[in-house]
Amino acid sequence: MNEQARCGLFTRDGAQVPLQGVEVSGELLGGHARVRVTQRYRNDEKKPVEALYTFPLPSDATLSAFSMTCAGRRVAGVVKEREEAFRAYDDALTEGHGAALLDQERANVFTAQVGNLLPGEETRVEVEFLQTLTAEEGSVRWMLPTLVAPRYIPGAVHGDRTGHGEAAPTTRVPDADRITPPQGRVDYGLRMDLLIDVGRDVVVESPSHRLTVTKEGTRTRVNLQRDSLLKSFAGDEVELNRDVVLTLRNANPDVMLTPVVAHRKAEGPGTFALTVVPDLLNLATTPPRQEVVFVVDTSGSMAGDSLPQAQAALRLCLRHLREGDRFNVIAFENSFRSFSAQTVPFTQRTLEQADAWVAGLRAYGGTELLEPMVTAMKAAPDGVVVLLTDGQVGNESEILDAVLSARGTGRVFSFGIGTNVSDALLRDLARRTDGAVEFIHPGERIDEKVVAQFSRALAPRVTDLEVRFEGVEASELAPSTLPPLVDGTPWTLFGRYARAGTGSVTLKGRSGREPFSLTVRLDLPAQSDRPVVEKLWAAERIRGWMDAGLVGRRAEAMKERIVRLAVEHQLATTYTSFVVVEERQGDRRASGTPETRVVPVNAPAGWSMFNQVARDVDDDVPEGGFAPAPASPRRRAASKPLPAPGAVHRSQGGAVPPPPPSMAAPAPALGPEPTTGSSFQAELADGAGPQRPAASKERREQEFAKKEKGGIFDRLMSAAKPRKAAAPAAPSPEQTAPREVLYEQEASLPLSVAEGPIATEDVGGLLGQQLANGLWAGTGEGPEPVRQARATARVLLVLLREGITSSHPLHGAQVKKAVDALLALAAQLDPAPDVAELALGVAWLVAAGPRTRGRIEQAAKPLPGLGGRLGDTAALRQHMETLATR
Repeated sequence: MNEQARCGLFTRDGAQVPLQGVEVSGELLGGHARVRVTQRYRNDEKKPVEALYTFPLPSDATLSAFSMTCAGRRVAGVVKEREEAFRAYDDALTEGHGAALLDQERANVFTAQVGNLLPGEETRVEVEFLQTLTAEEGSVRWMLPTLVAPRYIPGAVHGDRTGHGEAAPTTRVPDADRITPPQGRVDYGLRMDLLIDVGRDVVVESPSHRLTVTKEGTRTRVNLQRDSLLKSFAGDEVELNRDVVLTLRNANPDVMLTPVVAHRKAEGPGTFALTVVPDLLNLATTPPRQEVVFVVDTSGSMAGDSLPQAQAALRLCLRHLREGDRFNVIAFENSFRSFSAQTVPFTQRTLEQADAWVAGLRAYGGTELLEPMVTAMKAAPDGVVVLLTDGQVGNESEILDAVLSARGTGRVFSFGIGTNVSDALLRDLARRTDGAVEFIHPGERIDEKVVAQFSRALAPRVTDLEVRFEGVEASELAPSTLPPLVDGTPWTLFGRYARAGTGSVTLKGRSGREPFSLTVRLDLPAQSDRPVVEKLWAAERIRGWMDAGLVGRRAEAMKERIVRLAVEHQLATTYTSFVVVEERQGDRRASGTPETRVVPVNAPAGWSMFNQVARDVDDDVPEGGFAPAPASPRRRAASKPLPAPGAVHRSQGGAVPPPPPSMAAPAPALGPEPTTGSSFQAELADGAGPQRPAASKERREQEFAKKEKGGIFDRLMSAAKPRKAAAPAAPSPEQTAPREVLYEQEASLPLSVAEGPIATEDVGGLLGQQLANGLWAGTGEGPEPVRQARATARVLLVLLREGITSSHPLHGAQVKKAVDALLALAAQLDPAPDVAELALGVAWLVAAGPRTRGRIEQAAKPLPGLGGRLGDTAALRQHMETLATR
């Protein structure tokens, strides 16, 4: 056929692909989202075909409905046991009827098969799912994945194929052929029409896509805007190459939260969902010393935008540790290497060395996550593991089981980086270890995500929870293992009840060594029409059963129990599938077996590994690697073959294994002399290492120029005190060495604490310069403790003007760290009573807890200048402003 005469979308073998487009519609309501994903198919061939499309949904979604519309008739699907559903689908195709099958491959990966698509006929397949929405600090984040991205498949090829994926089944990923759809040129797009109704106005934003936002009273309608560069798309279609991310902000955070929601018909049991947001600030004490291991993904899939984001996030994480904490950093791809052979104390020296080591990381190879995660958990079995990755691996279950086996009471806090995060593994790690997960999309502020995450890690929490009901009876609670209460984080409990009534529920546990108790009123109605609650309860119940890890006969009994509950509530699970059959008559009844057309997917946005020069797609894929990408001139597989299996490097004595050829070596691990990030800037300037994106290089040059000119901090410190007309002293080596700066600063910034407000980026700049001991470095007269106390008090006063105190939801942890450091330093400030007065007075102003203020008042007793002012906030603040300019 003449190539120019061809139009439409074709498979790699030259057959036309019947998928025409994807449409997303639905409602985001007060407590949940109800979303419909519609796939439009059209067969432009002359014979019936079968379409097979592997696509993602959120891992916390509950599939609630499935239907097929063809020839103007809509047929609803039903849930059956997985093999029974497949037989019904296969029988229907054999008999010439139309049919569709929906299988769950992973928590976030699904396969739709649509059989006997007739020539010239359009068929629409609709998948409906539910999600629980929770508001934190008045903000809701909703994310919809749009493609199943390539993932690292470890293990040797083994077993028979049951799917049409790029990768073959392996010993470690037996379903690899069902989770690796082919990549190719994709001309079908995505449309979205969402209605947001939470009872009042919200501000809707997106870091991933341009939006059209229309107000309809108190409701808001959101559509995607087409990229003007995509000429092949019509209307408001966008590419399916990145997650759709929406953020909903509300000035009143309580509006989106309903404490108790129930569903009950006139007869039969009822179902309830209880949500509380615990206020545990009064329980806050000095946190215990932490042991933290950071695990950062440097595989090929992190190339492009992802690795620089991960490096920035990791540098911010390090600055939230406290002196006395211990830490380590592990970087992994096919192998892994460590900053140190074991965890090291957190000091200013190790902070600078870790900054330098992280700056030298490069993206390369596969995503061999198992060994580094197990090593990290063994290094801190009762501590905290922080994982930064895009999560694109095939052996999620193997990794999860191994981490749980190595774990004591340790928690995993994850950052999902990039445009196509496979959220299932990260959410499971957080849920099973009582940790948390954050997703960082290009365009979002990384520092806010990181600070919020670490605030959760250090926030007061209540563990060993027990729940007791008074006045009402509840049963079949879900989750069966109660997660801890974390300060300011919504906590939800589902359950069933036989009789209506009013009573209370009491949560008891321990916060450290102190007992904790919280009682909440509970109204269970005789009748209420909220069927969503019942489906969410059943899904949470099934999720708990799946986590039980039973074997033998008990595992078989549990599988039967899951199937019964899923069929009863019509939920798709690993063991159950949706199937729909359209019975046909006459000419519409097909004969013969339809040929299968596998729908290709896009390469993920921001994954530069697919824009490199590729090896031939027919080359053998070594054990453990990405499946080959299609032979498209625009998108190809990684340019370098992956190392042989088993090349996992363990760090010995802090030594770092050599990098791959033509790649700059990472920064050295701990050595006798501290190093800073500046050495790596020099290496790149000399041409060492792979070329970075131009934007990143330009930003680094701007940062260096700004270091020499001085940022807000330097001008703030110098302007707050009058200059002396004296010749400048010769700078010391420490003063001339450039420091790592994490934020760009603008030239027009306030020069003293008495001037106007500063931008959010500049607040981040100040916080990014906090030392390991919680203080800020200072200049001027006096010994180092006096200089640091003076500088720290002035910075805290600037933050106070921005409304940032120790109770701030994002930056409060760093403020509290500074207050504790000033208290510890107070005894060394006797030679400078004015500085002691400034430090303790500002500390009292920014401290939120009565216990901390009590400690400050005790330390301030010898200072007459603070005497009666600690009880008068306005007078104290005016006095501090005056002291800060002396």
